[in-house]
Amino acid sequence: MPARNPEELHALIAAALGEADADAFAALHEPAATIVVPPQGRRVTGRDAIRVAIAPVLALRPVMRIEVVDKIQTDGLALTYGHWTLTGSGDGELIEMSGRGTMVSRRQSDGSWRIVLDNPLGH
Repeated sequence: MPARNPEELHALIAAALGEADADAFAALHEPAATIVVPPQGRRVTGRDAIRVAIAPVLALRPVMRIEVVDKIQTDGLALTYGHWTLTGSGDGELIEMSGRGTMVSRRQSDGSWRIVLDNPLGH
């Protein structure tokens, strides 16, 4: 499902992670998007690389909560800031992560929004 506004991208990211759906996660990004992947902070570009890089996070069967705290938007571009938490389990151990992230998104020709840059480990 495409995002109707920049803030909705955050909820759709959380849903794709919760469903362990790498294709849905990647589809929320533009084809040449670049993201920073927690917890190591590795940067990857392109949907195929994003699918591969996010696989270890999806294996945790995560539950993610994101609160959008601010947005700057102009001329089809948006910069959103959010606080997030993620819990999951790996090797029988509870995993917890949190951060403050920044996301740049762009309105597409059909009116939907896709992510161009995403740094969940931003400041």
